[in-house]
Amino acid sequence: MTSYPQQLHYSSEQVVWQEVPDEVALAYTITGCPVGCKGCHSVDSWPIGSGLALTEDYLQERLAMYKGLITCVLFLGGEWQPEALIKHLKRVRAEGLETCLYTGYEDVSLRIREQLTYLKTGPWIAEMGGLDSPRTNQKFYDLRTKQLLNCKFLTGE
Repeated sequence: MTSYPQQLHYSSEQVVWQEVPDEVALAYTITGCPVGCKGCHSVDSWPIGSGLALTEDYLQERLAMYKGLITCVLFLGGEWQPEALIKHLKRVRAEGLETCLYTGYEDVSLRIREQLTYLKTGPWIAEMGGLDSPRTNQKFYDLRTKQLLNCKFLTGE
């Protein structure tokens, strides 16, 4: 059994405009990914416990710093540590922001889904491409409406 630290760790923090349609997102690439997709662009995120600790206080500081500038917080992974992820998702929602998770799995638990606005599912398969490919296996959903939003990545809306 894999042993994860008590809190999430991240290898990258950035403000992004293209990963979540119609949102300005503060994005965290969470470390410890067990999926290990061939051709992954975030191999640095694989080692468990690497990167910086994403503490509650630090996240709150960043939410305050970006207040009025961001509309969403995106977690690129972290579903393998559901309790820690859910705690952060609840904090983000309490601030009135949208939440998004990118997972390499086909689905996540209902407990996690209940805290999300958006969900991207599916492992990276190079020959099928990402969300901007009409052949992709990945799916991007607005969980409020249950609408598949892959078309937003194809048309550049």
